[in-house]
Amino acid sequence: MKKSDALTYRRAGVNVDEGLELVRRIKRGAKETYRKEVIGGLGGFGGLFSARFKGLKNPVLVSSADGVGTKLIVAFMAGAHSTVGIDLVAMNVNDILTCGAEPLFFLDYVATGRLDAKKASSVIKGVVKGCKQAGSALIGGETAEMPGIYKPGEYDLAGFCVGVVEKSRIIDGKSIKAGDALIGLASSGLHSNGFSLARKVLFEKLGLNVKSKPRGLGGKSLGSVLLTPTRIYVKPMLGVIKKFRVKGIAHITGGGFVDNIPRVFPKDVKAVISGGSWPVPKIFRLIKDGGPVKEAEMLRTFNCGIGMVMAVKKKDAAPVVKELEKYGEKAFVIGTAVKRGRGEPVVEFTGEAVF
Repeated sequence: MKKSDALTYRRAGVNVDEGLELVRRIKRGAKETYRKEVIGGLGGFGGLFSARFKGLKNPVLVSSADGVGTKLIVAFMAGAHSTVGIDLVAMNVNDILTCGAEPLFFLDYVATGRLDAKKASSVIKGVVKGCKQAGSALIGGETAEMPGIYKPGEYDLAGFCVGVVEKSRIIDGKSIKAGDALIGLASSGLHSNGFSLARKVLFEKLGLNVKSKPRGLGGKSLGSVLLTPTRIYVKPMLGVIKKFRVKGIAHITGGGFVDNIPRVFPKDVKAVISGGSWPVPKIFRLIKDGGPVKEAEMLRTFNCGIGMVMAVKKKDAAPVVKELEKYGEKAFVIGTAVKRGRGEPVVEFTGEAVF
């Protein structure tokens, strides 16, 4: 048998050297995210993190796993990979934040058919940026090269986050009662949900592409608007939690208002949300009108301009909004908690239409 006929892992489609090059590229950036609890660094079989939580008497670990969904298809279409890593971090840290938890460390998983170290490192740089925003250490991850599963140029992402909260300070929504105020934090756009419907309307129904600049988007390309990264609310929300009693927090992701708010509300209380109490970004109106998509479907699919909802005492509403604004967040009192009768929905919209 000739030497040239011998099969190798590389000839089968897996380039181990490209994987090593990726690790080399991301090590420095990952180190910039380290907290003092990190032990060791990237490159081992497991990430090490000290479990000595200073100032916590009864620490409870909170974990989350999530991905970016079909937003990745827009990234492929645009050839832009520097922000989806931020989305990956955001979807996880915002979830554990609803319990009042501070993110501690993060791990990522990148799967592709053929590894491109340059493209993958661009993705991971986004993860590093997101971890910095969240104060979370990137202590490990996995890159899987799987020829035959993914189309050329495509990849998938998953993220895993662990945080901690003092047991007595866990936010679970149980104390929400009638009369409490609901505060909404502005989203940066679609975040990472509803992209299958958005793509159906924008690219198939309207015939637009990522370079299109439809009216109402301020001269921005559709691709840049859709790829605007998910807001990471960790630092402003933790700041508020330290100063005020936050009774419940809902991360408005897939399922919109209708499916996410009930996850934190007691059975005898409902959320009455005032239409017109916050500005709806133009991208949502473009999707609604372009479908057309009914308002009820929009509110159950997208965040419609509100990325997170929190319940606080009525007297704290204005001070909490002011505190959030100090962190550069746009926040609005969007409704109130009301006693819920048997058979009534947990989420109701009142006043003018949202759109």
